[in-house]
Amino acid sequence: MAKQSKKSDYISTGLVAQNRRAHFDYIIDEVFIAGLVLTGTEVKSLRLGHANINDAYGIIEGGELYMSNMFIAEYINKGYETHAERRNRKLLLQHKEIIKIQNSLNKKGSTLVALKLFFDNHGRAKLEIGLGRGKKLYDKRETAKERDWSREKARLMMH
Repeated sequence: MAKQSKKSDYISTGLVAQNRRAHFDYIIDEVFIAGLVLTGTEVKSLRLGHANINDAYGIIEGGELYMSNMFIAEYINKGYETHAERRNRKLLLQHKEIIKIQNSLNKKGSTLVALKLFFDNHGRAKLEIGLGRGKKLYDKRETAKERDWSREKARLMMH
C-alpha cells in the first residue's frame, strides 16, 4: 500500500528545489521568474517536495521556451493518471522576455539555467531562471577563494 502523507508535509508556499551549483558553474547575467505548465500529478508531487532542478536547462522550440531535463518524481498516490518524470515543461513568460532570452541564447556560450523552483503567495508553481555564461576553471577558483576568504573574515570578526 502507498505511504499516506500528512497535511503538514505539503508545501503551500515557499521553496521546493534549488540549484546551488548554478552560481558556481555560471556567471548569471539576468534573472527571470517564469510560470510553469504542469499536470495535476506534477503539482501534487511538487507540494511534497519531490523535485530536482540541478540538470535543468532552457531550450527554444517553435518560438516558445521549455525547461528540459527537470526532474519531478511520480506522485505516490496516483490513480490512472501519471506523468513523465523528465519531460519538457513549457515556461510562461511575457513575449518581450522570450524575445530577449531568445536573442541572448543565440550568442555563443550563453545558456538558460534553472535557479529555484517555488510556490508563490497564490500557490502557483514558479521557476526562477538565470541567463548566464559558463565559467572557466580560473573563474571557479577565484569564486572559491572569495568564499573561503569571506568565511575566514567572519571567523576573525567573531573573535
